[in-house]
Amino acid sequence: MTVALMWEARAVPGRGEELLAWARAQPLDGTPLRRETLRAPQDRVLVVTWWDAAYDAELPELPEPDTGLVTRAVHRWRFASVAVD
Repeated sequence: MTVALMWEARAVPGRGEELLAWARAQPLDGTPLRRETLRAPQDRVLVVTWWDAAYDAELPELPEPDTGLVTRAVHRWRFASVAVD
């Protein structure tokens, strides 16, 4: 099974580049099948990692950034792949 972990944070206004650099520099314990970093308006950063694991497996996730860098707590989601139609 493939599990995708999504991590999304919103930077304090004007600190989007710093949040993006911070997220890209964060190591994970283990190597995901894939890791992608995306950005969006309002200085938002999204990191998605894909793992070959059970849905409820304990997997490494990015930590919370310093509170002075973000406007709110990080949002996290977990998804499982579905069979191809």
